[in-house]
Amino acid sequence: MTDEFSVESVYAELLGRAPENRMEPRLAPLFRAMDVLGEPNKAFPIIHVTGTNGKTSTARMIESVLRAHGLSTGRYTSPHLSKVTERISIDGHPVPDETFVRIWDEIRPYLQIVDSELEAAGEPRLTYFECLTILGFAIFADQPVNVAVIEVGLGGITDATNVGDGQVSVITPISLDHTDLLGETTEDIAYEKAGIIKPGGYLISAAQPLDAAQVLLDKAKDVGVPFRFEGVEFGVESRTVAVGGQVVSIQGIAGRYPELLVPLHGAHQAQNAAVAVAALEAFFGGEKELDFEVLQEGFSNVTSPGRLEVVRTAPTIVVDAAHNPDGIKASAAALQEAFTFTRLVPVVGVLKEKDAEEILRQLKESLGGMAEEFCFTQSNSPRAVPAAELAELAVELGFGEDNVHIAEKLDDALEWAVERAEANDDLSGGVLVTGSITLVAEARILLGKTEA
Repeated sequence: MTDEFSVESVYAELLGRAPENRMEPRLAPLFRAMDVLGEPNKAFPIIHVTGTNGKTSTARMIESVLRAHGLSTGRYTSPHLSKVTERISIDGHPVPDETFVRIWDEIRPYLQIVDSELEAAGEPRLTYFECLTILGFAIFADQPVNVAVIEVGLGGITDATNVGDGQVSVITPISLDHTDLLGETTEDIAYEKAGIIKPGGYLISAAQPLDAAQVLLDKAKDVGVPFRFEGVEFGVESRTVAVGGQVVSIQGIAGRYPELLVPLHGAHQAQNAAVAVAALEAFFGGEKELDFEVLQEGFSNVTSPGRLEVVRTAPTIVVDAAHNPDGIKASAAALQEAFTFTRLVPVVGVLKEKDAEEILRQLKESLGGMAEEFCFTQSNSPRAVPAAELAELAVELGFGEDNVHIAEKLDDALEWAVERAEANDDLSGGVLVTGSITLVAEARILLGKTEA
């Protein structure tokens, strides 16, 4: 008997381990687990994706085009929006509940061996993220998939996913985030991310801050792999806003692809599309141009839940999982370009490990006159900054006391924001839910979006 409850019970078991924000900077237990499981990490080629922003969207684009090529795919991303099975996707869909539970039951005894060894050595047992990563590799090997697109959880060098060797290592834009764990500068963070560049691979990088680019370049040369950087060997030639997204012309590393329809909003998604194209060209041999029609078919099927996603109309409610200053800036520009709101009411919640002050400052600066009133709230996550604390910070940053509303519960926050958005009679008001992925996840579920 496999049912919804079984996935829930496995999830509860996983949650009983060290939580997601407690990543152990280690790889030895992961290699040990792979060893006892018969090396599922070597069962399929891997496209490995890291970076600060754009990882999930880029991974989804790459995967969609691989599927358009007729390949069976695995995609491992994090975090999930509504259900843990979303993290481990087979051919574009969350792994079936039955498979998720069956493979977990099969690998559990082997994980207990690793746990026992760790405890005997006085080390913490396998964490939640380590176990999910092992489960992902085991599921992909069981299928088996033709290729897996694997997104790093945090950093790169000691991230659990780094037991897999990427045939292509993809690095999306690097900026300051998780500085307590990864370092204070983009150079420090790049050292962590460069850990996924392996001998026999191929580096594809988005345009980076100069110090970060140098680190990646040095690592690629050090391990002797070809490297291609956006803005040097490939990139976006032009883009125009279109209904439901944009039309983008991309110069790849092997060919030129004019007028591709990308059904996602914003310059940052055009950049992600260029990085995805270069990664695909590298995967298929580096020198071979992609078939334009297959590429277009792959792009036309791309979705990116929780990224500038319209979850309701009249008034329009957009959810966006921007959770660091650069993410907020990119999303705000895309929002202004793609929507014609006369007024926008942001509903904002931030997690404690994030730079709330910079996020709020960027939100105020980027949205300019489009947003006057802000509602501060909190998700159910124990890591959420209390709504009142966020509001206090906003007032200190000059948001204006009269423009700041506090609603501890998200449903109250949404109700208030919808009311304010509708205060104009011209029906052109909108609501933006942003600041943390946990908040976006809860908003999607509240508004009836159960699939991601």
